[in-house]
Amino acid sequence: MGTTNAILFLVIGLIIGAILALVMAVLTGFGAGKKANKIISDAKKEADKHKRDTLLELKEESHKLKLETDKEIKERKSELLSSESRLQEREKSLDKREELLQKRDNSLEERNNNLTLMQAKVQEKEAKMDELLKQEMEKLESIAKFSREKAHDLILERVEASMAKEIAELIKEREAEAKLETDKKAKNMLVESMQRYASDVASEQTVSTITLPNDDMKGRLIGREGRNIRTIEAVTGVDLIIDDTPEAITISSFDPLRREIAKITIETLIKDGRIHPARIEEIYDKTCKDMNAKILEIGNETLIDLGLTKFDPELVNLVGKLKFRTSYGQNALSHSIEVAKICGTIAGELGENINLAKRAGLLHDIGKAIDSEIEGSHVEIGVTIAKKYHEDKVVINSIASHHGNTEPKSVIAWLVQIADTLSAARPGARNESLENYIQRLEKLESISTDIEGVEKAYALQAGRELRVMVRPDDISDAESYKVARDLKEKIENEMEYPGTIKITVIRETRAQEEAK
Repeated sequence: MGTTNAILFLVIGLIIGAILALVMAVLTGFGAGKKANKIISDAKKEADKHKRDTLLELKEESHKLKLETDKEIKERKSELLSSESRLQEREKSLDKREELLQKRDNSLEERNNNLTLMQAKVQEKEAKMDELLKQEMEKLESIAKFSREKAHDLILERVEASMAKEIAELIKEREAEAKLETDKKAKNMLVESMQRYASDVASEQTVSTITLPNDDMKGRLIGREGRNIRTIEAVTGVDLIIDDTPEAITISSFDPLRREIAKITIETLIKDGRIHPARIEEIYDKTCKDMNAKILEIGNETLIDLGLTKFDPELVNLVGKLKFRTSYGQNALSHSIEVAKICGTIAGELGENINLAKRAGLLHDIGKAIDSEIEGSHVEIGVTIAKKYHEDKVVINSIASHHGNTEPKSVIAWLVQIADTLSAARPGARNESLENYIQRLEKLESISTDIEGVEKAYALQAGRELRVMVRPDDISDAESYKVARDLKEKIENEMEYPGTIKITVIRETRAQEEAK
């Protein structure tokens, strides 16, 4: 349309120019008439020519637009037909799938009915078998005139009476042979007999308390309709306990890292004074970044304290994370440092590599740093981490074997296993209620006094040692070994306890006379 207007304006301009030329010719005189007529004639011809050209261009442009429109309509129709075809195919596919599901449902229902019938038949047969066995047993007891229980007890009594001395002597011989094994076995026995390592311990709690400047701050932390407290709990992942305690609130969480981040976040908000959802999220993000730097700092301080070097920065970060992980109330990093120091001390006494022993002791529970993020036990995760950072094979085996899942292949692996038990099992290291503690000691003593020939039993060292007094008239020296072994098996089968329990059977014979 723009081209058509331009051409029309051009034609009009030419006509006006021709008219002007004509007027000028008239004004200049009659002699220029012919020339003016010729100019006008030429102008008309030129105008006609431009008009024809313009009409041709308009027709061509109109034809081109029509062709493009027809082409676009055909393409749209083709797309619609293709979409309709796909929808029909999908509908057919869904119909087939629905038919298959219906067949499968019918098949499963039929199979379930068959299984129910078979189960009923099996139960009926079992009931018949039980009845037949009962009848056969009653016939046998009536023929033998002796019950099954009495026969069982009589056989056991005879076997125990005839074999008691032989069993006790065999146990004594085996223990004597074990004492004469190689130097490596002697080292391991020496390590197992060492005294417990003693250090101050403090169990971790699952709550933290924040002191408030005034009780009005509680209302500001709660916010209008509770929006602030909801934001804090949602962002930090902890529970805020706001009770009647004056000028204090409590943070509750089983994750020490979350609890610490929440505590710092809330304390920062209290100091800042601006408490609203956007500010809470901003302070929380900043606290998380600061906490990551603090974790790395804790890891580096731990390595400096133990005198260890050549640790990958990511591994140092994992060591720092142990600070915010607990096991039965015992801080994982404190426990790992303690195990490392015990291993280093004993390794020095035995002539082993002290730094390697410390390294194995520190990393034995490294899997606990991320066991809440990755599926698997902390032992499996720890082995994977040690392999990832190319730790020594002794360290890898120490991590894999410290809970007895794998056989220890070195003295250091044995040291880690022993040091781990000593650190975790000693009194006060882990949370245990007074009631459970007393029940465990009472059960330990009652199991001992149930054995025939035992006079008294005493649980010592917070239940880590058991001393049993036997009557010398009923128990011989050889049989005392069997009593110790029987007690060991009963305790392992009937009780749950941390660490190990040392059992000592004492037999004392006193000869007395009176001189008159």
